Amino acid sequence: MTNYLHQTPNSRLAGCDAQVAHAIAALITCYERNGKLLVCGNGGSAADAEHIVGEMMKGFCLPRCLSDTDKAQLASVAGDDAKLLGTKLQYGLAALSLVSHSALMTATANDQDGQLIFAQQVWGLGQAGDILLAISTSGNSQNILLAAKTARAKNMLVIGLTGLTGGKLVGLCDIAITVPSNNVAQIQEMHLPIYHHICASVEAHFFA
Repeated sequence: MTNYLHQTPNSRLAGCDAQVAHAIAALITCYERNGKLLVCGNGGSAADAEHIVGEMMKGFCLPRCLSDTDKAQLASVAGDDAKLLGTKLQYGLAALSLVSHSALMTATANDQDGQLIFAQQVWGLGQAGDILLAISTSGNSQNILLAAKTARAKNMLVIGLTGLTGGKLVGLCDIAITVPSNNVAQIQEMHLPIYHHICASVEAHFFA
């Protein structure tokens, strides 16, 4: 398995190893217990949230081919489309991007408060044992902090992905991954190999 974490110049992310390992272990436990991952962020971090969900919900580095049993189940109902579905569908690791639901987000912003766009989704979708991955380069984005507080009230585990200081988010996280920069662009560039490594490692556990 490729170790994306140590492909950055000068191995600047080596100090994140322990927390990244904890995040991987937590996600494996979550999925083994039939939990799910919720991901949120703003701006470039919103794009990262979408990216992460894309890696989790289908094959990333490994094939996730269906079992013969599942192919047979599809064949029993899919008719002429059974071969397409059976050979092309892949197993997913349940993950939801909270930045994707535009109607719900705009309704929440209009009817309640714009800072609740992620917290409302966490309250409605989250269950005990699920994980919230909260991404904020500053660690101080109010809508991210409110989502983290809501997740804790739902007995979810909170993983934070943030910058050098971690801001207020660190105090709300069970696992805080802080990268060694205060520059927004650099933080986002460092986040990419971290979440690629997390996604690849969790995938390898279930599908290698």
